[in-house]
Amino acid sequence: MSAAAADPRIAGGRLTIDLDALAANYRALAQRSAPAIAAAVVKADAYGIGLERAAPALAAAGCTRFFVALPGEGVKLRQLLPGAEIFVLSGVFDEASAAVMAEAGLVPVLNSLNQIEIWARFWRARGSRRPCAIHVDTGMSRLGLTVDEALGLAARNGSDHAITPILVMSHLACADTPDHPKNRTQLESFQRIRQAFSGVDSSLANSAGIFLGPEFTFEVTRPGVALFGGVAVEGIENPLRPVVTAEARIIQIRHVRAGETASYGATVTLDRDTVIAVAATGYADGYHRALSGSGVPLREAVAAGGTGFVAGHEVPVLGRVTMDLTLFDITDVPEDAVTEGDWIELFGANIPLEKAAKAAGTIGYELLTSLGRRYWRRNVNSTGSQ
Repeated sequence: MSAAAADPRIAGGRLTIDLDALAANYRALAQRSAPAIAAAVVKADAYGIGLERAAPALAAAGCTRFFVALPGEGVKLRQLLPGAEIFVLSGVFDEASAAVMAEAGLVPVLNSLNQIEIWARFWRARGSRRPCAIHVDTGMSRLGLTVDEALGLAARNGSDHAITPILVMSHLACADTPDHPKNRTQLESFQRIRQAFSGVDSSLANSAGIFLGPEFTFEVTRPGVALFGGVAVEGIENPLRPVVTAEARIIQIRHVRAGETASYGATVTLDRDTVIAVAATGYADGYHRALSGSGVPLREAVAAGGTGFVAGHEVPVLGRVTMDLTLFDITDVPEDAVTEGDWIELFGANIPLEKAAKAAGTIGYELLTSLGRRYWRRNVNSTGSQ
């Protein structure tokens, strides 16, 4: 993060990270997972909120197992949490990456027979064996061994002990839709795998999978976006607390007459005298162009664009979101309630993350992980701002 972005006096945007809410969400998901152990997925810089603050807060809340996407993330996390158990979802790329992971004490999630051979060969050359996790594809068609490959591995490994699996896992494709038949077929396939890897912990449930019920939780669950306040399951009220509030500074307030146009492309013609708040946020900050009030293809499918929240009022985005600036229609906000230099909420306590994401035609994951570097980030908890 640049020095300019870290200085609240000159930042155009700010992110408030509620570490108490993060910890509370972990405890709630751990309780719902019990008797399974809830790990924490903190890939992509803890879903964009900052690994340096998120990981210690989760550890203080009782989390001892963590998942990251890439070895570099695991190395960084190891520096923050020397005693944590850290799984790397990408597995190993080659023997050089295996050496880095071994030195950092990371547990690779092995996704193919080739990765298994790389890990086994690396340790065989050193006369030792180190733990790993095995990922089996039960219907995602993404990473993982096939079910047949996994069953064959279980039989062979029982005799030659090439590797030491401590976890076998799979990933649900449709858990956010509870009644989707894919959930049941994946569960049945995974149960076969679990039986083959007797005595090894198993993990199937991501954030949404935790809400499918106890038969999906096994020994370890892997909540990710739900920890950070995102909606895990479609069609139910989100029981978790918002963690991130994104705001932008209002640079200028303009009074524009009816009949005039606004923003690039003159895509909106004002039908009344309008008060416009010009805010210092745009797609360079992760406030997606698709949130525009007009002038983007998405508006043909989703009528309403993004909204902001200021002075107790929800206000619409006007015209196109640009690289650094976004216009908001604040005509209906009481006069003098908003002044230049004030902050307008983009999503947070008043505009749920998923509402903003839906207006952009995307999901909360993408908004969180797209947050730009120009925000001033402040972390708050019961002891105050940090």
